[in-house]
Amino acid sequence: MDTDPSDRLPRRSLLALAAATGALASLPAFTASAAPRRPVGSPDIKGPQLWWQAPADEQSMIQQGLPVGNGRLGALASNDPGRELLLITDATMWTGGLNDTLDADGQFPYDREHFGSLTLLARLTVGIPDHDLSAVSRYRRALDLARGVVTTSYVRSGVTYERRIFASRPDDVIVLHFTQSGGGRYTGTVMLEGTHGETPQGATSFGASFPGGLRYGAAVTAYGSGGRVSVNGSQISFSGCTSLTVVMSGGTNYAPDAAAHYRDPSLDPERLARSKVRAAAGLSADTLLHTHVADHHALFGQLDVSLGTSSAAQRALDTWERIKARALDGDPDPELEAAYLQFGRYLMISGSRGSLPLGLQGPWLDGNDPDWMGDYHTDINLQMNYWMADRAGLSQCFDALTDYCLAQLPSWTELTRTRFNDPRNRYRNSTGKVAGWTVAISTNPHGGLGWWWHPAGNAWLCNTLWEHYEYTRSRSHLERIHPLLKGACEFWEARLIPYRLPDSGREVLIADSDWSPEQGPLDAKGITYAQELVWALFANYRSACAELKKDTGYADTIAGLQQRLYLPRVSPSTGWLEEWMSPDNLGETTHRHLSPLVGLFPGDRIRPDGSTPAGIVEGATALLTARGMNSFGWANAWRSLCWARLKNAEKAYQLVVNNLRPSTDGSNGTAPNLFDIYEVGQGRGIFQIDANFGTPAAMTEMLLYSRPGHLELLPALPEAWAASGSISGAGARGGFVVDLRWREGKPTEARIRSIGGRTTTVAYAGTSRTVTLKPGESVTLKDFVR
Repeated sequence: MDTDPSDRLPRRSLLALAAATGALASLPAFTASAAPRRPVGSPDIKGPQLWWQAPADEQSMIQQGLPVGNGRLGALASNDPGRELLLITDATMWTGGLNDTLDADGQFPYDREHFGSLTLLARLTVGIPDHDLSAVSRYRRALDLARGVVTTSYVRSGVTYERRIFASRPDDVIVLHFTQSGGGRYTGTVMLEGTHGETPQGATSFGASFPGGLRYGAAVTAYGSGGRVSVNGSQISFSGCTSLTVVMSGGTNYAPDAAAHYRDPSLDPERLARSKVRAAAGLSADTLLHTHVADHHALFGQLDVSLGTSSAAQRALDTWERIKARALDGDPDPELEAAYLQFGRYLMISGSRGSLPLGLQGPWLDGNDPDWMGDYHTDINLQMNYWMADRAGLSQCFDALTDYCLAQLPSWTELTRTRFNDPRNRYRNSTGKVAGWTVAISTNPHGGLGWWWHPAGNAWLCNTLWEHYEYTRSRSHLERIHPLLKGACEFWEARLIPYRLPDSGREVLIADSDWSPEQGPLDAKGITYAQELVWALFANYRSACAELKKDTGYADTIAGLQQRLYLPRVSPSTGWLEEWMSPDNLGETTHRHLSPLVGLFPGDRIRPDGSTPAGIVEGATALLTARGMNSFGWANAWRSLCWARLKNAEKAYQLVVNNLRPSTDGSNGTAPNLFDIYEVGQGRGIFQIDANFGTPAAMTEMLLYSRPGHLELLPALPEAWAASGSISGAGARGGFVVDLRWREGKPTEARIRSIGGRTTTVAYAGTSRTVTLKPGESVTLKDFVR
């Protein structure tokens, strides 16, 4: 097999497609950059802090290590006094390639060699032998969510030692700064190691490449005061330092250019990493910190939330003990729950800026073999990762997903054209036609697809991109995604097949053979999942064409197809909304996926406001009830969002609480570091990040529902948060931002600010007001009546 399978797709075709979509160079990469703006000092920022009384066990870093990240680089820190360990990942540190040779069944290989996997970039250790954990007292480590800084403090021999760790986006480095007060000194070593058997080039940097051609490299430097720092063989030694600063950077030569096979051959990552650490080392640790905090807080500060006041006893507990107490006592802990929401926002800022989007684990790994390759799953997980961004004041972090889809589009289009109708593919179009693009269940950053074809995945990705437009009203974003929407519509125009309903004789259009994720028959036609997603895709494409005043003729064609689409019915035997075109339940009753409910959430076709036939709403509610209240973290988050849409506050809240249960022995729940753990087998749990975003999305949806032209305040406010609370900076579809306060379950004040929206109704408890604003204007509403 070729070492670089991407050579099989014609470069001319990929170049033409990339140029047509404007995808070339749209996604930032590891590159040199201008010096950032330097603030003078840091403001006194107060925000939520998480804290622990013990360092991470090196064998449990994924559950206990504290995450830092600059949107591209991510690291887990152990915070051990005598041996600080950082496991460092670059979002583009992927093995594999295009993976375009189909298996015997017409599907894609799904392995680490051909499809590839996200892997670690480096291990960084700072050893301080005489600071063994057994020799220190008053140990504490904390994660300051508002400032984006991990701190560790402890006392040894009467001296207080402190260290700060942060990942700076402006300087593109990870910084560790060690200080003390009381006359202490630091003596030890710094070691930077690769994780793929690299041959060391010295103590300060390394570089290598994968068989597929991706080059990577990393570099480190250290400087101190009051002592000596020197290179000693394969490590950096320091002795007698009153303070020490360690600076690390690294990356790959990944480039968002399908025609160049997603590589920049001119980039030397090791040399660039050296340049970045040299530049950062020319600045004081305080300057690096102030620059980082200003950048991080500019995003973090865009939303604030209070869900009530916790007790003094709850506040006195460290984060892990607090998680356990919440589950044991059953008492609401509103400040902990608000901090969990803010932790999701912290991860978004740390993992989704200026590089690839967040996959199954984001840029936080503990080895080179993450489950499911740490990839991009397109049948819920990738989409869920970005449900929170616009809702929770982080629209800027959504751009990584848009950039990724545009950069991959030329390859996805070519693979669809040349591979989808392979006669071995059970999902091929029986019409014999193929057009546009689609994806498989898994995607990688090399233009490649993995596992089974996923025809409706293109619609779900497009609907997610469209919803970002609904929040931001950004015309430039709409212009960028228009080719994606149109290509997906072209695919479905070629794929839909006519079907005559036996009861009425009416001819409708249904999706060809498919699999309702991830259960039931493998070759069912007209699955609800596909019908709902394509219906929304067609509606969104038509709206996009109207907004942009383009493709009016094709928009009319799509309107005709949409009118003929079959939409699901309620089963006369189960009373549920049908998942397949059958009255029978062909799968697992409590299955983790809510695929037939995509029209309820994230879609809006099914609404409990009288606009949807009552029988359909009842059928959706019955199906959601049957699916149950206990599943994996991401599945609970999706359930919570659906119950919020149905305005069932207590069920939505209970699912949030279920996700906050402590994970023990690999069980589903929250790890000590607040990562969501997914139980894949008895006694074995893995980190999967989607619930860390999906659960906060559900929490914001409980406080504010929106669709273009309509906002609803406190649609699913649970009793646990009802006494008093507030949220400011919440995004609303239609182009608005909302600040909301409430007391005793009733809104007391709502400020609506336009960021592009014009007119909307604002509803609460069955009453509504119409608000008309120009962009930049705001209005404050009071005197809500129940």
